[in-house]
Amino acid sequence: MAHFINDRAALVAEAVDGLVSGSGGRLARLDGDPAIRVVVRAGWAADRVALVSGGGSGHEPAHAGFVGRGLLTAAVCGDVFASPSVDAVLAGILAVTGPAGCLLIIKNYAGDRLNFGLAAERARALGLAVETVTVADDIAIPGAAQPRGIAGTLLVHKVAGHAAESGRPLAEVADAARTAAAGIRSLGIAVSGCTLPGGTREARLAPGEAELGLGIHGEPGIERIALPAADDLARLMAARLAETLPADGPLALLVNNLGGATALEMQVLARAVLATSLGARVRLLLGPAAAMTALDMHGASLSLMPLAAETEAALTAATDAPAWPLAVPVVASATLPLPARLARRSQAPAPSHDPAVAGAITAVCTALAAAETDLNALDARVGDGDTGTTFATGARAVLADLDRLPQAEPAALCHALSERLARVAGGSSGVLMSIFFAAAGSALAEGADWPAALTAGAARLQAHGGAKPGDRTLLDALVPALDALPAGGLPGAALAAESGAAATAGMTRAGTGRSSYLAAADLAGVEDPGAVAVARAFAALARADRGSPRPG
Repeated sequence: MAHFINDRAALVAEAVDGLVSGSGGRLARLDGDPAIRVVVRAGWAADRVALVSGGGSGHEPAHAGFVGRGLLTAAVCGDVFASPSVDAVLAGILAVTGPAGCLLIIKNYAGDRLNFGLAAERARALGLAVETVTVADDIAIPGAAQPRGIAGTLLVHKVAGHAAESGRPLAEVADAARTAAAGIRSLGIAVSGCTLPGGTREARLAPGEAELGLGIHGEPGIERIALPAADDLARLMAARLAETLPADGPLALLVNNLGGATALEMQVLARAVLATSLGARVRLLLGPAAAMTALDMHGASLSLMPLAAETEAALTAATDAPAWPLAVPVVASATLPLPARLARRSQAPAPSHDPAVAGAITAVCTALAAAETDLNALDARVGDGDTGTTFATGARAVLADLDRLPQAEPAALCHALSERLARVAGGSSGVLMSIFFAAAGSALAEGADWPAALTAGAARLQAHGGAKPGDRTLLDALVPALDALPAGGLPGAALAAESGAAATAGMTRAGTGRSSYLAAADLAGVEDPGAVAVARAFAALARADRGSPRPG
């Protein structure tokens, strides 16, 4: 897999430079030894307890992204997934520690414990007051002698950082950190491994499989499971976490993106966790956010801690570290009614029934729903891969409302179809078809017959959409079909639509939409998905109508 890097050996040093350069003068780095990569608070006066943490790189924004007021004073950056050296940790301690002393916050991995521990001993030998706290928040392996330190470490950073920023002495800062660390519980889930820079992604999971309890360096989880729906996954993880937490009392929750999950997925997972019985106890939510990642691992972790008043004050205290996920109180979702003018439910026409119309609508909608996968596959090659879903969503909504439609009133029927498509069908295709039916309905209301009304709809569609036949859009199937309709009826229209859709495979330039950004080579040989959808709709109409020239 390709990465935006120069030289893998210089990756961490250059990333640190990039972070410091973009900090607006808030951060600085130590210089003089390329193997020592330490980010520190710029202008630090060493008049309070210093907080130093760190570890291997690849977990960004942890740890350097959390250097700032009320958080870390320095972060020591090792190579990717490798503990920093003893000299690097000692350099960080020496750079920021004054008479008030220093607290080292260490994730419970052997390399970190040893290197940070020896650096602490050397700093003490130099006369500095240094305390250590080790975070072991991972509950993945029941009864583990050395539970790993994962994303819950960040909550310890914030609690200790708040205590230090408040001017409390080293013993109290260390005690606050240890108390926080003792109460935090974390658990991770992923559906893929991670990709080391310059390497390839480890593929140990089958499609649809997930790894529960994996580590932040790509270590295997305690078990592999079939990935359930988000609600079921949230209940599973919450149940595991609940076994290790107090039976009652408020909680803080950090929903952490391990690097490769989308924001949409993370929001769904956060909602699902809050809906569990354990989630009902969450009073303070942090994230969803990429806080402690594992490069590009497609996964997430949950960290929970008991929430006392002092802890809540620490987690919500201001910091100038922009990577810190804002802690917000959990409240019921706010909802507002739709604007009355949009709803227009009182003006909806009364339902009426016409077997021929119902059959035609059912045939078209069934065909479009069945074409979802095929159309999405076409659109994935020339667009954003959702044309099939857009048409299928609209088709299913119309089918669900079929008995409530004014089937026997052509103009009212078109307007009803337009309104339904506008509400449920996303993307440009859904809006265009809504415009098409609205204009056709207006023409029918003015006395036009079906062919003329549909042609009027196509004209308005062109006017608003900005496309014309030959621009590689659904118009390349729709316009020929409507031209053929008066003389050839629906069979002729279906053949014209099919030919028009096929012709788009030879069009190497698109006039509008996402396809217009693609090179000719990317378009060649690929039919436009919107045109194919129109062709399938006319084919379904022709089959349902058995050759009648009226589409309904």
